[in-house]
Amino acid sequence: MDAQAPETTHLPTLGALEARAGLFTAYGVLRAIRKAQTRAGKPFVELKLMDREGAAAGKIWSDSARAMQAIDSLEIGDHVKVLFEVDTYKGAMQLNVRRIRKAEDGDPGYAPASLMEEGYELVSDILCKTLVFDIETAPAVDVRKEPSTIAQAVAKVAERNEWDQSKVMSLSPYFGKVISLAVGDGEQDPRTMEVTVFVVPPAGADLGSLPAWIRPVSEQDLLRAFWVLAGNAEVVVSYNGRGFDVPFLQGRSLIHGIDARVDLLSNRFSLRPHLDLYYALGQTRGPSSLDVVCWALGLTSPKEAMDGSMVATTYEKGDIASIALYNAGDVRATTGVYQRVRDKVLRFRDDW
Repeated sequence: MDAQAPETTHLPTLGALEARAGLFTAYGVLRAIRKAQTRAGKPFVELKLMDREGAAAGKIWSDSARAMQAIDSLEIGDHVKVLFEVDTYKGAMQLNVRRIRKAEDGDPGYAPASLMEEGYELVSDILCKTLVFDIETAPAVDVRKEPSTIAQAVAKVAERNEWDQSKVMSLSPYFGKVISLAVGDGEQDPRTMEVTVFVVPPAGADLGSLPAWIRPVSEQDLLRAFWVLAGNAEVVVSYNGRGFDVPFLQGRSLIHGIDARVDLLSNRFSLRPHLDLYYALGQTRGPSSLDVVCWALGLTSPKEAMDGSMVATTYEKGDIASIALYNAGDVRATTGVYQRVRDKVLRFRDDW
Protein backbone atom coordinates (compact mmCIF):
# COMPACT_ATOMS: atom_id res chain seq x y z
CA MET A 1 0.00 0.00 0.00
CA ASP A 2 2.68 2.49 1.03
CA ALA A 3 4.93 1.60 -1.91
CA GLN A 4 2.46 3.21 -4.31
CA ALA A 5 2.17 6.35 -2.20
CA PRO A 6 5.68 7.22 -0.94
CA GLU A 7 4.53 10.68 0.12
CA THR A 8 2.21 9.16 2.72
CA THR A 9 2.98 9.94 6.35
CA HIS A 10 2.37 7.02 8.69
CA LEU A 11 0.24 7.83 11.73
CA PRO A 12 -0.05 4.96 14.24
CA THR A 13 -3.41 5.90 15.74
CA LEU A 14 -6.60 7.43 14.44
CA GLY A 15 -6.80 9.56 17.56
CA ALA A 16 -3.70 11.48 16.42
CA LEU A 17 -5.26 12.67 13.18
CA GLU A 18 -6.01 16.26 12.27
CA ALA A 19 -7.82 17.63 9.24
CA ARG A 20 -4.99 18.56 6.88
CA ALA A 21 -3.97 17.91 3.29
CA GLY A 22 -2.13 14.83 2.07
CA LEU A 23 -2.32 11.07 2.06
CA PHE A 24 -1.98 9.19 5.32
CA THR A 25 -1.98 5.63 6.58
CA ALA A 26 -3.31 4.41 9.90
CA TYR A 27 -4.40 1.23 11.60
CA GLY A 28 -7.83 0.80 13.13
CA VAL A 29 -10.50 -1.68 14.11
CA LEU A 30 -13.38 -1.85 11.66
CA ARG A 31 -16.52 -1.22 13.69
CA ALA A 32 -19.22 -0.53 11.08
CA ILE A 33 -19.80 -1.02 7.35
CA ARG A 34 -22.80 0.36 5.53
CA LYS A 35 -23.30 0.27 1.78
CA ALA A 36 -25.41 3.00 0.19
CA GLN A 37 -25.95 5.03 -2.97
CA THR A 38 -25.70 8.71 -3.77
CA ARG A 39 -28.68 10.54 -5.21
CA ALA A 40 -27.12 9.98 -8.61
CA GLY A 41 -27.16 6.23 -7.98
CA LYS A 42 -23.42 5.78 -7.47
CA PRO A 43 -22.41 3.31 -4.75
CA PHE A 44 -20.42 4.30 -1.68
CA VAL A 45 -19.54 2.72 1.65
CA GLU A 46 -19.68 4.30 5.10
CA LEU A 47 -17.15 3.03 7.63
CA LYS A 48 -16.43 3.51 11.31
CA LEU A 49 -12.88 2.91 12.49
CA MET A 50 -11.69 2.94 16.09
CA ASP A 51 -8.51 2.57 18.08
CA ARG A 52 -7.59 3.01 21.74
CA GLU A 53 -7.40 6.80 21.36
CA GLY A 54 -10.55 7.58 19.41
CA ALA A 55 -12.78 6.95 16.43
CA ALA A 56 -13.18 8.24 12.90
CA ALA A 57 -15.90 8.01 10.28
CA GLY A 58 -14.88 7.25 6.73
CA LYS A 59 -16.28 6.86 3.25
CA ILE A 60 -15.22 4.86 0.23
CA TRP A 61 -16.43 6.52 -2.97
CA SER A 62 -17.02 4.79 -6.27
CA ASP A 63 -13.82 6.21 -7.78
CA SER A 64 -11.77 4.15 -5.30
CA ALA A 65 -12.39 0.87 -7.09
CA ARG A 66 -9.79 -1.20 -5.22
CA ALA A 67 -11.09 -0.13 -1.83
CA MET A 68 -14.68 -0.82 -2.90
CA GLN A 69 -13.65 -4.30 -3.94
CA ALA A 70 -11.57 -4.93 -0.81
CA ILE A 71 -14.39 -4.07 1.58
CA ASP A 72 -16.27 -7.24 0.56
CA SER A 73 -13.48 -9.35 2.09
CA LEU A 74 -13.54 -7.54 5.45
CA GLU A 75 -15.69 -8.08 8.54
CA ILE A 76 -16.64 -6.07 11.60
CA GLY A 77 -13.85 -6.40 14.14
CA ASP A 78 -11.04 -6.80 11.62
CA HIS A 79 -7.84 -4.86 12.21
CA VAL A 80 -7.27 -2.90 9.02
CA LYS A 81 -4.69 -0.65 7.44
CA VAL A 82 -6.13 2.28 5.53
CA LEU A 83 -4.74 4.78 3.06
CA PHE A 84 -6.81 7.95 3.07
CA GLU A 85 -7.19 11.67 2.75
CA VAL A 86 -8.70 13.73 5.55
CA ASP A 87 -11.89 15.62 4.69
CA THR A 88 -14.49 17.39 6.79
CA TYR A 89 -18.24 16.79 6.63
CA LYS A 90 -20.63 19.04 8.55
CA GLY A 91 -17.73 20.26 10.63
CA ALA A 92 -16.50 16.78 11.60
CA MET A 93 -13.40 14.98 10.41
CA GLN A 94 -14.01 12.23 7.87
CA LEU A 95 -11.63 9.87 6.12
CA ASN A 96 -11.77 9.61 2.34
CA VAL A 97 -10.51 6.03 2.12
CA ARG A 98 -8.47 5.23 -1.00
CA ARG A 99 -7.18 1.77 -0.04
CA ILE A 100 -8.00 -0.67 2.76
CA ARG A 101 -6.85 -4.17 3.72
CA LYS A 102 -6.41 -6.38 6.76
CA ALA A 103 -3.46 -5.46 8.95
CA GLU A 104 -0.77 -8.13 9.01
CA ASP A 105 1.87 -9.12 11.54
CA GLY A 106 5.08 -7.41 10.51
CA ASP A 107 3.38 -4.31 9.08
CA PRO A 108 5.51 -1.32 10.13
CA GLY A 109 3.98 0.35 13.21
CA TYR A 110 1.19 -2.21 13.64
CA ALA A 111 0.64 -2.92 17.34
CA PRO A 112 -2.65 -4.77 17.95
CA ALA A 113 -2.77 -3.82 21.63
CA SER A 114 -2.76 -0.12 20.72
CA LEU A 115 -6.04 -0.56 18.84
CA MET A 116 -8.06 -2.18 21.60
CA GLU A 117 -10.14 0.19 23.72
CA GLU A 118 -9.61 0.37 27.46
CA GLY A 119 -12.02 -2.10 28.99
CA TYR A 120 -12.14 -4.39 25.95
CA GLU A 121 -11.03 -7.37 28.04
CA LEU A 122 -14.15 -6.95 30.21
CA VAL A 123 -16.54 -7.57 27.33
CA SER A 124 -14.60 -9.37 24.60
CA ASP A 125 -16.80 -12.45 25.02
CA ILE A 126 -20.16 -10.62 24.77
CA LEU A 127 -19.70 -8.20 21.87
CA CYS A 128 -22.75 -8.07 19.61
CA LYS A 129 -24.18 -6.08 16.70
CA THR A 130 -27.48 -5.22 18.41
CA LEU A 131 -26.78 -4.13 21.97
CA VAL A 132 -29.79 -3.86 24.29
CA PHE A 133 -29.01 -2.23 27.62
CA ASP A 134 -30.50 -0.80 30.80
CA ILE A 135 -29.01 0.66 33.99
CA GLU A 136 -29.96 0.97 37.63
CA THR A 137 -28.69 3.76 39.87
CA ALA A 138 -28.44 4.62 43.57
CA PRO A 139 -27.22 7.55 45.69
CA ALA A 140 -23.44 7.99 45.68
CA VAL A 141 -22.99 10.68 48.34
CA ASP A 142 -24.18 11.57 51.82
CA VAL A 143 -25.42 15.13 51.31
CA ARG A 144 -25.28 15.72 55.07
CA LYS A 145 -21.50 15.74 54.73
CA GLU A 146 -21.44 18.08 51.72
CA PRO A 147 -21.54 21.91 51.57
CA SER A 148 -24.88 23.39 52.65
CA THR A 149 -25.60 24.78 49.19
CA ILE A 150 -25.32 21.26 47.72
CA ALA A 151 -27.63 19.78 50.34
CA GLN A 152 -30.11 22.61 49.75
CA ALA A 153 -30.12 21.95 46.00
CA VAL A 154 -31.16 18.34 46.61
CA ALA A 155 -33.75 19.33 49.21
CA LYS A 156 -35.39 21.86 46.88
CA VAL A 157 -35.83 19.32 44.09
CA ALA A 158 -37.20 16.77 46.55
CA GLU A 159 -39.71 19.26 47.97
CA ARG A 160 -40.81 20.53 44.56
CA ASN A 161 -41.50 17.03 43.24
CA GLU A 162 -42.64 15.51 46.54
CA TRP A 163 -39.85 12.93 46.32
CA ASP A 164 -37.50 11.66 48.99
CA GLN A 165 -33.89 12.78 48.68
CA SER A 166 -32.71 9.27 47.80
CA LYS A 167 -34.75 9.37 44.59
CA VAL A 168 -33.42 12.83 43.71
CA MET A 169 -29.84 11.63 44.05
CA SER A 170 -30.50 8.39 42.15
CA LEU A 171 -31.74 10.40 39.16
CA SER A 172 -28.68 12.67 38.95
CA PRO A 173 -25.19 11.61 37.81
CA TYR A 174 -23.81 14.31 40.12
CA PHE A 175 -25.27 12.73 43.25
CA GLY A 176 -25.87 9.14 42.14
CA LYS A 177 -23.89 6.32 40.58
CA VAL A 178 -24.51 3.43 38.23
CA ILE A 179 -24.80 0.27 40.29
CA SER A 180 -25.99 -2.14 37.60
CA LEU A 181 -25.65 -2.38 33.82
CA ALA A 182 -27.52 -5.17 32.03
CA VAL A 183 -26.66 -5.96 28.42
CA GLY A 184 -27.79 -8.50 25.87
CA ASP A 185 -27.85 -9.36 22.18
CA GLY A 186 -31.11 -7.97 20.80
CA GLU A 187 -31.27 -10.59 18.05
CA GLN A 188 -31.63 -13.46 20.54
CA ASP A 189 -34.96 -14.84 21.71
CA PRO A 190 -35.83 -12.66 24.73
CA ARG A 191 -37.26 -15.67 26.57
CA THR A 192 -33.94 -17.52 26.50
CA MET A 193 -31.39 -14.79 25.76
CA GLU A 194 -28.16 -14.58 27.71
CA VAL A 195 -28.07 -11.33 29.67
CA THR A 196 -24.88 -10.18 31.37
CA VAL A 197 -25.14 -7.79 34.30
CA PHE A 198 -22.20 -5.73 35.57
CA VAL A 199 -22.79 -4.77 39.19
CA VAL A 200 -21.04 -2.37 41.57
CA PRO A 201 -21.36 -3.95 45.03
CA PRO A 202 -21.85 -1.74 48.10
CA ALA A 203 -18.70 -1.25 50.16
CA GLY A 204 -18.17 -4.20 52.48
CA ALA A 205 -21.03 -6.24 51.05
CA ASP A 206 -20.86 -10.03 51.36
CA LEU A 207 -21.64 -11.12 47.81
CA GLY A 208 -21.67 -14.81 48.53
CA SER A 209 -21.74 -16.97 45.41
CA LEU A 210 -22.99 -15.12 42.34
CA PRO A 211 -23.91 -16.78 39.04
CA ALA A 212 -21.50 -16.27 36.14
CA TRP A 213 -23.84 -13.84 34.36
CA ILE A 214 -23.42 -11.34 37.21
CA ARG A 215 -20.00 -9.66 37.04
CA PRO A 216 -18.92 -7.52 40.02
CA VAL A 217 -16.81 -4.53 38.91
CA SER A 218 -15.98 -0.97 39.93
CA GLU A 219 -18.19 1.79 38.53
CA GLN A 220 -15.26 2.93 36.38
CA ASP A 221 -14.93 -0.51 34.78
CA LEU A 222 -18.71 -0.70 34.33
CA LEU A 223 -18.57 2.55 32.36
CA ARG A 224 -15.60 1.38 30.28
CA ALA A 225 -17.44 -1.86 29.52
CA PHE A 226 -20.49 0.04 28.31
CA TRP A 227 -18.61 2.32 25.92
CA VAL A 228 -16.66 -0.59 24.43
CA LEU A 229 -19.88 -2.55 23.90
CA ALA A 230 -21.61 0.48 22.37
CA GLY A 231 -18.63 1.20 20.14
CA ASN A 232 -18.64 -2.33 18.78
CA ALA A 233 -22.38 -2.49 18.15
CA GLU A 234 -24.10 -1.50 14.92
CA VAL A 235 -27.13 -0.31 16.88
CA VAL A 236 -27.63 0.35 20.60
CA VAL A 237 -31.21 -0.25 21.79
CA SER A 238 -32.85 1.27 24.87
CA TYR A 239 -36.21 2.33 26.21
CA ASN A 240 -36.01 6.05 27.03
CA GLY A 241 -32.22 5.80 27.05
CA ARG A 242 -31.97 9.30 25.63
CA GLY A 243 -34.01 10.65 28.49
CA PHE A 244 -32.14 8.97 31.32
CA ASP A 245 -29.64 6.13 30.80
CA VAL A 246 -27.25 7.72 28.30
CA PRO A 247 -27.08 11.19 29.94
CA PHE A 248 -26.46 9.46 33.28
CA LEU A 249 -23.71 7.28 31.80
CA GLN A 250 -22.13 10.31 30.14
CA GLY A 251 -22.27 12.31 33.36
CA ARG A 252 -20.65 9.56 35.41
CA SER A 253 -18.02 9.04 32.70
CA LEU A 254 -17.24 12.75 32.82
CA ILE A 255 -16.81 12.63 36.59
CA HIS A 256 -14.49 9.61 36.38
CA GLY A 257 -12.51 10.97 33.40
CA ILE A 258 -13.61 8.16 31.09
CA ASP A 259 -14.14 8.79 27.37
CA ALA A 260 -17.78 8.61 26.24
CA ARG A 261 -16.63 7.14 22.96
CA VAL A 262 -19.93 6.89 21.08
CA ASP A 263 -22.42 9.66 20.25
CA LEU A 264 -25.75 8.24 21.40
CA LEU A 265 -27.62 11.52 21.90
CA SER A 266 -27.46 13.54 18.67
CA ASN A 267 -30.68 13.61 16.63
CA ARG A 268 -33.13 11.91 18.98
CA PHE A 269 -35.29 10.62 16.13
CA SER A 270 -32.45 8.80 14.32
CA LEU A 271 -32.48 5.01 14.40
CA ARG A 272 -28.71 4.48 14.45
CA PRO A 273 -26.43 4.25 16.29
CA HIS A 274 -28.98 4.61 19.13
CA LEU A 275 -32.47 3.24 18.71
CA ASP A 276 -34.52 4.61 21.59
CA LEU A 277 -37.79 2.70 21.38
CA TYR A 278 -39.60 5.39 23.33
CA TYR A 279 -39.05 7.79 20.44
CA ALA A 280 -39.36 5.14 17.72
CA LEU A 281 -42.88 4.43 18.97
CA GLY A 282 -43.80 8.09 18.55
CA GLN A 283 -44.13 9.26 22.17
CA THR A 284 -47.86 8.63 22.24
CA ARG A 285 -49.92 10.69 24.69
CA GLY A 286 -50.82 9.09 27.96
CA PRO A 287 -48.87 6.43 29.89
CA SER A 288 -46.14 4.90 27.74
CA SER A 289 -43.62 3.38 30.14
CA LEU A 290 -41.89 0.11 29.30
CA ASP A 291 -44.27 -1.63 31.69
CA VAL A 292 -47.30 -0.23 29.86
CA VAL A 293 -45.94 -1.12 26.41
CA CYS A 294 -45.14 -4.67 27.53
CA TRP A 295 -48.66 -5.05 28.91
CA ALA A 296 -50.19 -3.77 25.65
CA LEU A 297 -48.06 -6.13 23.56
CA GLY A 298 -48.60 -9.13 25.80
CA LEU A 299 -44.95 -9.31 26.88
CA THR A 300 -43.60 -10.15 30.33
CA SER A 301 -42.69 -7.09 32.39
CA PRO A 302 -40.07 -7.17 35.17
CA LYS A 303 -42.05 -4.54 37.09
CA GLU A 304 -44.29 -7.30 38.40
CA ALA A 305 -41.58 -8.29 40.91
CA MET A 306 -39.75 -5.01 41.50
CA ASP A 307 -39.63 -1.41 40.31
CA GLY A 308 -37.12 1.41 40.25
CA SER A 309 -38.34 2.92 43.53
CA MET A 310 -37.14 -0.20 45.35
CA VAL A 311 -33.60 -0.26 43.96
CA ALA A 312 -31.92 2.15 46.40
CA THR A 313 -33.20 0.40 49.54
CA THR A 314 -32.41 -3.01 48.07
CA TYR A 315 -28.88 -1.78 47.35
CA GLU A 316 -28.46 -0.53 50.92
CA LYS A 317 -29.26 -4.05 52.11
CA GLY A 318 -26.49 -5.39 49.87
CA ASP A 319 -28.88 -7.50 47.79
CA ILE A 320 -27.13 -6.86 44.49
CA ALA A 321 -28.34 -10.19 43.05
CA SER A 322 -32.00 -9.08 43.20
CA ILE A 323 -31.12 -5.82 41.47
CA ALA A 324 -29.21 -7.70 38.76
CA LEU A 325 -32.18 -10.03 38.21
CA TYR A 326 -34.55 -7.07 37.90
CA ASN A 327 -32.14 -5.22 35.57
CA ALA A 328 -31.80 -8.31 33.36
CA GLY A 329 -35.60 -8.51 33.19
CA ASP A 330 -35.70 -4.96 31.83
CA VAL A 331 -33.28 -5.94 29.06
CA ARG A 332 -35.38 -8.97 28.13
CA ALA A 333 -38.52 -6.83 28.09
CA THR A 334 -36.82 -4.16 25.98
CA THR A 335 -35.59 -6.86 23.59
CA GLY A 336 -39.13 -8.18 23.19
CA VAL A 337 -40.41 -4.70 22.34
CA TYR A 338 -37.47 -4.10 20.00
CA GLN A 339 -38.09 -7.26 18.01
CA ARG A 340 -41.79 -6.50 17.66
CA VAL A 341 -41.02 -2.94 16.50
CA ARG A 342 -38.23 -4.16 14.22
CA ASP A 343 -40.46 -6.67 12.45
CA LYS A 344 -43.70 -4.66 12.29
CA VAL A 345 -42.49 -1.06 11.92
CA LEU A 346 -38.79 -0.52 11.27
CA ARG A 347 -38.42 -2.83 8.30
CA PHE A 348 -40.76 -0.56 6.36
CA ARG A 349 -38.75 2.59 7.14
CA ASP A 350 -36.24 3.87 4.61
CA ASP A 351 -33.79 4.89 7.35
CA TRP A 352 -33.58 1.42 8.91
